[in-house]
Amino acid sequence: MAAYRIGVAGCAGRMGQMLAREIAAAEGCALAGGTETAGNPAIGRDIGEVAGLGPVQLRIGADARALFTVADAVIDFTSPAATVAHAELAAEAGKVLVIGTTGFESAHDARIAAAAGRTAIVRAPNMSLGVNLLFALVEQVAARLAQDFDIEIFEMHHKHKVDAPSGTALALGEAAARGRKVRLADVAVRGRDGITGARKAGTIGFGALRGGNEVGEHHVLFFGESERIELAHKATDRRIYARGAVRAALWARGKPPGLYGMKDVLAL
Repeated sequence: MAAYRIGVAGCAGRMGQMLAREIAAAEGCALAGGTETAGNPAIGRDIGEVAGLGPVQLRIGADARALFTVADAVIDFTSPAATVAHAELAAEAGKVLVIGTTGFESAHDARIAAAAGRTAIVRAPNMSLGVNLLFALVEQVAARLAQDFDIEIFEMHHKHKVDAPSGTALALGEAAARGRKVRLADVAVRGRDGITGARKAGTIGFGALRGGNEVGEHHVLFFGESERIELAHKATDRRIYARGAVRAALWARGKPPGLYGMKDVLAL
């Protein structure tokens, strides 16, 4: 079977470079190329040199449409606006798209869902195996605990992360809300400041910390009377996200159009 050609959108960033290395190392895969935004100094450079692989004779470009022409799948950890455009290009070309971008608005969600009606798209706020197991555990614990247990979620990330709470933290909140059979939008508390009054029963609270080069840490706490349950995941290397994204791209090969998640990829 011919090598599965995977491209990287945003290939010059830290995550993009790691994805390029992971694709090059994965059995049965080949690096198809990569893109960056117009004006990025990496444009025109060899993607292998930028990623620390050595020359691979593939120049970084700004034309995403051209990347979807040569790739079987594209992995995207960029920005919401760019990702939506890439989803529509993937649908047009009939190619797989793996989305690790977070920070979407409802209008973005609708356009991605529409694109998934025409091609296979795997979208997840976090690509790691451990975090996706944590989603399942949080839902189960929330379903089994009494409603008088308070749920709080906090996360820590590096100082360059632009959205808060993280997409993973929000997904953990969704898991807890599913367990309680409520809508997260109805019970979420995204920040507290000043005289807030007593904590409202049934709410799910969020907190976000930013600093240094923290890869990613997520905690879900269930507070009861005289007891506390804590579920947590700590990432120490971004490679877990790249490895999961490549696994998702391989899993989606030949899949019918649809919007999939890591729960599908990992058969959780």
